[in-house]
Formats: sequence, C-alpha cells, structure tokens
Amino acid sequence: MNHLHDPVDFNKSLEEMSEDERVRFLHQQMHEKHKGHDDMHALMLLILLSVLILSQFGLFEWKKRHYKSYLLVSLVALWLIPAAISVRNFWWRFVFFWSIFTMITCLVLQRSFEKPPRGNTPRLVYKWFLFIYKLSYALGIIGYIMMMMTFVGFNLLFSHSPQSWMDVSLLFIFYGLYYGVLGRDLSELCTDKIAIHIGYYNIEGIPTKTLPKDLCGLCAHKLFVSENDQGVIEDTYKLPCEHTFHEFCIRGWLIVGKKQVCPYCKEKVDMKKISLFNPWEKPHLLYGQLLDWLRYLLAWQPLILFIVQGINYIFGLE
Repeated sequence: MNHLHDPVDFNKSLEEMSEDERVRFLHQQMHEKHKGHDDMHALMLLILLSVLILSQFGLFEWKKRHYKSYLLVSLVALWLIPAAISVRNFWWRFVFFWSIFTMITCLVLQRSFEKPPRGNTPRLVYKWFLFIYKLSYALGIIGYIMMMMTFVGFNLLFSHSPQSWMDVSLLFIFYGLYYGVLGRDLSELCTDKIAIHIGYYNIEGIPTKTLPKDLCGLCAHKLFVSENDQGVIEDTYKLPCEHTFHEFCIRGWLIVGKKQVCPYCKEKVDMKKISLFNPWEKPHLLYGQLLDWLRYLLAWQPLILFIVQGINYIFGLE
C-alpha cells in the first residue's frame, strides 16, 4: 500500500520520524518547493518556441533581402562568439589556436583592404587560405577516421577507453569544420575587396613595360622554375597570351574573380586550358546547406539562447 499521501506530523524532527514518515516528509517538502513550477516551465517553453520561430523567420527575411549584410554579421558572429564562450568556460586550447588564426588573418585582411593593392596580395591571400582549407580538410578526415576506428574497436589496441578516442575525433572534426567555414567566408571577403580595388586602381608592383621572361607578371618577382619543369614549392604557369606567373600568384588572381583576363596584359584568355583548381568553388547544394547549418549553430543559436534567457530574467522565470 502507498503511504506517500498520508499526513505527516511536522512537529517531529527527522530523527524522531520512522523511515516511512521521513520519506513522506521529504516528498512533501519537494512537492511544496516545486509547486507552481509546471506552469512556469510551460511558459518558459512557450517563450523558447516563440523566439525560435520568430528568429528563423527574421533570419530568412534578412538573408533574402540583404544577403551581404547577413553574411557579414554572420561572419563576425561566427568569428567572435565561439571565442567568447571559450574564454568564459576556460577552454584555453581553443582560445590559443583561435588567437593565432586571428592574428595572421587580420594581417591578410589588412593587405586585402589596401588601396591600391600590391601585386603579391592575391598570392598572399591564396596561400594563407589554401593552407587553412587543406588543414581543415585534413583535420576533418582524421577525425572521421578516428571515429570509425572507435566504432569498430580498433582503439582497444592502444587504450581501453573509447570515450577518449571519441572526444579527440569529435574535436578534430569540430576544428576542421569551424576553421574550414570561417576560412572560406573570410577568403570571399578578402577576394571581393581585392577585386573591387583592382577595378579602380593600377596594381602596385606589376611591371608596366616589357616583362622579362624570368619574372612573374603579377608580383614582378623572379620565377622559381620554368613552365616546363616541376617545382618543389610551386610551379610556373604560362597563359595563352605567353605571359608567365607563379602558381600561387595566378591562383590568387583566379579567386578574386578575374578568371578570363591576364593580370599583365588584360587580354582575355581561357584559364581552363591551364587546369587550375579553385578549392572555394563549391556549387554542391549539400555543401552550402552544411555551411548555413554551421553558421546557425555557432553564430546564431548562442544569440537566440541569450535572448531567451534575457526574456526569462525579465519575467522572473529563472
């Protein structure tokens, strides 16, 4: 028989009560403490759902009507909010790597915003963000392989704790996705600025007279190898107009949107003939959806939850 709802003599101390009375007493105390909380929890859930729905509608309309400002604010939020959360929670490893990435990227951004741009700026932008692209891709692949190895039990050869392997794999995947998305958005910002400035200014450093065969037509620095040799660091490419460039210089030129024009003579050329791959050209729908999901998860979701907590605090629901 259940005695939980039987009355309890509150004049007794806990030591004087029997075991059943003590259980009933503690149960009634907990019931009194949480009395009315069901209504409060229902109201908090209603506020959460309302803010989520309204925020989704607002973000959709903002993205539809003012796409550039939406991307810029999303980029800033994606860049700063995870770092602020990490500082608050003392996740110093993330703060350390984020600080290194931020310092170097700010230097690249500063070069990209120069008026007029220097001849080696496209090369610098390309090399840095290509490095971030390859690093993030490698981290994602390593994390995925480690996760699959944990699922099949391969980790038992080295450790009896699958949780540690899973934590490391998820950490690698997170770093790969986060810096991959952030690097891609920042590279687009840099290249857009360079492309705009190239349209209005003469690029500083590009040779203006006869181009010597051993100089790059974009940065005016000496070529490492001829176009027929295999380079250790980078190759040399010759366009159909017979002008030659460092591999990273011409790749940097491509990602600023100048895909069919020679940087030196401005002649229209078919860049497809030199088979240069642009890693940021990702037309796949799934890839774009992944980027939007990550932006929402890391940039907008913390802001939405912060707004919900503020509303709950105003109404005294905490």
